[in-house]
Amino acid sequence: MRKIGTSAKTPASRKIPPPPGQGKRGEQGYLAYLLRQAQAATRLTLERALADLGVTPPQFVVLTMLNAYPGLSGADLARVALLTPQTVGVIIRNLERDRAIRKTPHPLHGRVLQWELTRHGTTLLGQCRRHALALERRLAAGLTAKEQLTVRRWLSKIAADPQQDGQRDR
Repeated sequence: MRKIGTSAKTPASRKIPPPPGQGKRGEQGYLAYLLRQAQAATRLTLERALADLGVTPPQFVVLTMLNAYPGLSGADLARVALLTPQTVGVIIRNLERDRAIRKTPHPLHGRVLQWELTRHGTTLLGQCRRHALALERRLAAGLTAKEQLTVRRWLSKIAADPQQDGQRDR
């Protein structure tokens, strides 16, 4: 009689998953899984590259978005950075403490705080971007400019797809 929770399979018959890029973790895999796998690998690489600067990937995203769209509120930052408001609150406190960003009151809604980069924040972002661009070059290696544009358009289309709101195909 088998104990509850034990498997009838022998250890020798257990399938060992292949490394990334092979089997279901490669071209045979589901697109959503492959996107997740690629994102995880890319994030880890970026995390390691930014660690020397004392910056996390989410902090880099916030700095990037504030550079592109100065004056965003914390709520706006959470939306464009794809982070929770709580996470953005922590990031804002840390970046403000490090004098990388500063707040200003909204001209019409005094309770709303707008955030912008400081000179130090702009310098820090420049250092981060050098690391991120090195990663981008590695990601794009072997792709033509046209292929890169196709990938960017495809990824942007996925992000903008209204079906991503949790509705299922029927």
